[in-house]
Amino acid sequence: MAPASIMSLGVVQFACTDDLAENLATASRLIRQAAAKGANIVLVQELFEGLYFCQTQDPVHFAQAHPLAAHPVIAPMQALARELGVLLPVSFFEKKNQAFYNSLAMIDDTGAILGVYRKSHIPDGPGYSEKFYFRPGDTGFKVWPTRFGTIGIGICWDQWFPEAARAMALMGAELVLYPTAIGSEPARPDLDTMEHWRMVMRGHAAANMMPVAAANRIGSETIGGLSQSYYGSSFIAGPDGQLAASAGRDAEEVLVASFDRQLLADNRAAWGMFRDRRPELYGVLATADGGDRT
Repeated sequence: MAPASIMSLGVVQFACTDDLAENLATASRLIRQAAAKGANIVLVQELFEGLYFCQTQDPVHFAQAHPLAAHPVIAPMQALARELGVLLPVSFFEKKNQAFYNSLAMIDDTGAILGVYRKSHIPDGPGYSEKFYFRPGDTGFKVWPTRFGTIGIGICWDQWFPEAARAMALMGAELVLYPTAIGSEPARPDLDTMEHWRMVMRGHAAANMMPVAAANRIGSETIGGLSQSYYGSSFIAGPDGQLAASAGRDAEEVLVASFDRQLLADNRAAWGMFRDRRPELYGVLATADGGDRT
């Protein structure tokens, strides 16, 4: 295990099945591999408990949601985090009374839950009909101070919005993570978004001078007669936006990259990008249409 001054990040990617126990076993095996390689933070993909059911609009899938305290992926991940001494951001389908959320529990290296983030930006399009299932998150953006660094978390569609990454950076994040599920576009079979997807997040890393990582699933999944493929390509980008570690499109993989937190902090301060910000000029960002709010 790396010393606490070193942020050592692991990212895993794998194909999901419709068997929760099997997915938990796969995730646990790969998390162990990442920890064995020195990772003290390990990111697993979005909604890894099962198939990406948002391909279709079918109320049967609401049965997969559970409250945080009773969710079947949470307690096993807490036990694993405690055993390995690693931080585990865990994506899960959350039910809270009559509301449903695409959520993430931040589990620290003692197995304690530091808090929950609920996905802010909810997509709605062919193959990604998340608005049928999830309310927009009500937590706001979240960062968590831990002994391995202050971690900001977004979920999938959040990753396309530079405002989200900048907000987490302003809140003190030293690292931004995105569990995700993305691949083919049913309405545009000719469209491959992988490089665009990566480039947007690599831009977040460079603009905020901090590592950014994404974990994506692989394989093809069929639900309700519809099939969709996921292009993996999970990665870890360094503070300059360059790839520090990169996975392929098809294989189960474990990535690990390490960063010196003090060096990262010194470089951010020396460049002055946060010092030279002009928040009083950015009011247009708080509008929907760029119009004058006066």
